[in-house]
Amino acid sequence: MRAQRLAALLLPLALCCAAEPAQAPRTVQLAATSLELGYAPQAFELSDEGLSDWVRTSARAVESYYGRFPIDGVRLELRAVGGRGVRTGRTEGGRLIQVVVGRASTRDDLRRDWVLVHEMVHLALPSVASPHHWLEEGLATYVEPFARLEIGELPAEEVWNDLVEGLPNGLPRAGDRGLDRTPTWGRTYWGGALYFLLADVEIRKRTDNAKGLRDALRGILEAGGTARSYWPIERVLEAGDKATGVPVLAELYARMRHDPAPVDLDALWRELGIERHEGSVRFKSDAPLAKVREAISISPRAGS
Repeated sequence: MRAQRLAALLLPLALCCAAEPAQAPRTVQLAATSLELGYAPQAFELSDEGLSDWVRTSARAVESYYGRFPIDGVRLELRAVGGRGVRTGRTEGGRLIQVVVGRASTRDDLRRDWVLVHEMVHLALPSVASPHHWLEEGLATYVEPFARLEIGELPAEEVWNDLVEGLPNGLPRAGDRGLDRTPTWGRTYWGGALYFLLADVEIRKRTDNAKGLRDALRGILEAGGTARSYWPIERVLEAGDKATGVPVLAELYARMRHDPAPVDLDALWRELGIERHEGSVRFKSDAPLAKVREAISISPRAGS
């Protein structure tokens, strides 16, 4: 369950790794740029080609969602630990991504990974003040599965099922305040993701599905908003709203920043035509917002 796995991102890299080894830099070519990939010689059982393919596929998901890879000249460092699978990651200043990977990881282990895409999404948003950390983590939590869905790495049923299971973690609990004032794990990752889902739905409702959250995020990126910049949150939201032509991001932030702003998720799922069934979800095409759900799930390709 993604809700549980997201908690692993809170682990400091120092808890998972020994001292940083000497790196063997390698260039991974993307569509219009490249990444510098570093890891200790013979640190992993998987071949250099296998590791590069995983990095390239993760980057392709982000390229597809945003229309391009957000930043040139990023260095990705892989740190090896015992076992299999991707453990945790961290993005620093839009220049460095560090990811902890089990040295026995297989191609299939890495194909199921979501951590690297999550970290790469961080590159496409300006750094904001600490009370708004939910904006950064919530965005990566929300965008990552849809970016992977778009390139065929996840089925739509799995994406929506993870949201149905995970988003209750982001609802306000007794004593909670708004997103800017409740820096808990649940409100930071899943409360932030809930903000972006609500924004995506509302933008599409107001524009008759002509625009969505992706348009807002691409607008922020095209305005120069990357992880190498620092913006007030108001500037971030203004750039996104300008791209869609509707002030949804700013209005939703005003509602959720200081106050708990509870959401009836069951009602939202009914409107979107999402039903739980035997541990998964099934879709209803006659639901009021079924077309919105479909548009979120099947977005236009990069460059369209």
